[in-house]
Parts: sequence; C-alpha cells; structure tokens
Amino acid sequence: MLQLVPPSATYQDSFLAAVREAQATGSGLADTLGWDLAGITANFEQLLAHLRRYEPGNVLPEGFVHSEYRWLVDGQEYLGRVSIRYSLNRRLRESGGHIGYEIRPSARRRGYGTLILRLALERARELDLGPVLVTCDVDNFGSRGVIEANGGVLEGEFSVPEFHDKPIRRYWIGR
Repeated sequence: MLQLVPPSATYQDSFLAAVREAQATGSGLADTLGWDLAGITANFEQLLAHLRRYEPGNVLPEGFVHSEYRWLVDGQEYLGRVSIRYSLNRRLRESGGHIGYEIRPSARRRGYGTLILRLALERARELDLGPVLVTCDVDNFGSRGVIEANGGVLEGEFSVPEFHDKPIRRYWIGR
C-alpha cells in the first residue's frame, strides 16, 4: 500500500538501497542532501534524529523554519522523500518553497512524483498552510509536469544566484 510515513528504521534496507542508487547515478539523495552511505549505515538512528530536527517542539537554528520529512513507501519499499516546510523564510520564498520532493532513481517515471506531491499537498492542507509554493529548476521537465499535474500555477521563472545555481520556476498551488 502506497503511503506517506515518518522516516523509520522499518525502511532502512530499502532507504540505503535508494542512497546507493543515487550514488551510482550521481543524482538525488547522494548529492542534494550530502548523505554519506557508510555513516548512515553505521548509525541509522542518528539519521532519523537528523531528519526530525526541524519538527515543531525543537529549537531551530537561526534562519530555519519548522518542517517535517515524510517518506513515500509501498509496503517495505522506500520510493521517495518529501519535506514539508510550515512557513517560508527569505531563502525558501526565493528558491525551495513549502514542499521539496524526490523519487529514488529506480522508481522515476512511474507516477510516484505526482503521487508524493499530491499526498504532501493533502498534508499541507491538514496543517492549514494556505497557498503552497513549490519550485523546480527550469530544465527539470519531470518536476514541471508533476507540479502542473497537481494544480501548480506558474508565478514565473527566476534567477536566484544567492540561493541556487540554476534558474528556477515558482509555482503556487491552492491560491
């Protein structure tokens, strides 16, 4: 059964396989989050604590907002991750938005991106976040399709060299 769940050791083997995939392809988990496979294999609980560090109730470092991670799973299989940010600071308003998501390389182009964003938007409504900002690189046609399939309305294309090295597209959902 496909569902969004909090990160858990239940999915450790599948998650580590996804990190290996990302390292092999040079994309995703290995690059965007800078995760070290040997380190997280040795201490998976530390990774889980790291992912919970911005949840409500925790003291935030300056410049950060409360957020939560959720994993898209099918049974015991990890398929992807989503970060749902409860508010926007200047950096997130410029590049990042309320929701960031990623699908593991072997699960891409099978509709999971559209699903993970739809489920994240449902969670954002539960949290009463209001209109939600989602961004993607201008040349990421897969993410553009995912966002548009979920009702994203293009605000425009922007260069934000202070925060991101590529031009981005900003979409609003629920305005």
